[in-house]
Amino acid sequence: MYGRMVGDKILEEVAKGVQEIKEKYGKSPLLMTLEVGDNPASRVYLSSQRKTAEEVGINYETIQLSAATSQERLLNMIRDINKDPYINGLILHLPLPKHINTKIVQWSIEQKKDVEGVTPMNLGQLFLGMPGLIPCTAQSIVALIKSTGVDLKGREVTIIGNSDIVGKPVALLLMQEEATVTVCQLTTYERGFLKEHVQRAEILIVAAGHPGLVKGEWIKDGAIVIDAGITAVEDKILGDVQFEEAVKKADYITPVPGGVGILTVAYLMKNTLEALKWQLRDNEED
Repeated sequence: MYGRMVGDKILEEVAKGVQEIKEKYGKSPLLMTLEVGDNPASRVYLSSQRKTAEEVGINYETIQLSAATSQERLLNMIRDINKDPYINGLILHLPLPKHINTKIVQWSIEQKKDVEGVTPMNLGQLFLGMPGLIPCTAQSIVALIKSTGVDLKGREVTIIGNSDIVGKPVALLLMQEEATVTVCQLTTYERGFLKEHVQRAEILIVAAGHPGLVKGEWIKDGAIVIDAGITAVEDKILGDVQFEEAVKKADYITPVPGGVGILTVAYLMKNTLEALKWQLRDNEED
């Protein structure tokens, strides 16, 4: 189950939406990325984002700050971006240097420009089932599951990992679909109970960042497996599921790389377009 299968359709819709906005308002979306320090791993991700943005007509700019940048300077820069009407979306690349409080900085991003869906307002609206900007990886996972045609109502779903941008929002999205959701932690594994939760799962979502955490033999026959774990080990990118064994039991499984990550970039572009539409509506109401 490859992310590009779903991602190409999303990007076609985004490109069409961008063109319609340009014809009506004479404006194209501008996505700004902020990076503090030099993280070689980010270079590949930034390059992928820029290439995809250009393909769909979204302007893409990057601001690179030194690792010595103070938290106050970073907050001031985000405040300036929040007020800039020409910038429609903002990404803050992680990790940040240790002297910067990540949550304080992330939460300072204007809700309508928070294209990664990490601010309390956007996450709160997701919790309440209201419209907002939803974390891109969470949207990608749900889209991949739905692409199989499965009826989610009452399905046994096990999620491993409870991060604010993957595990928690995925759980909320699937509960809105009336699935039966269990969220496991690494401590579930440490206590020896992870295997039984995996064996029961008709849909398994893993985003723990621990290569090979889930053994292929644990997978339920006919399961849908979404591996959102990405860990660089030497010259390889590894997922959290032992793929070679799991693929023999699952009806659908995402590879790493080539699965969730590609689709996540597509949803980032979709969120940027949605952010611009939101801002335009607010301007018209004013």
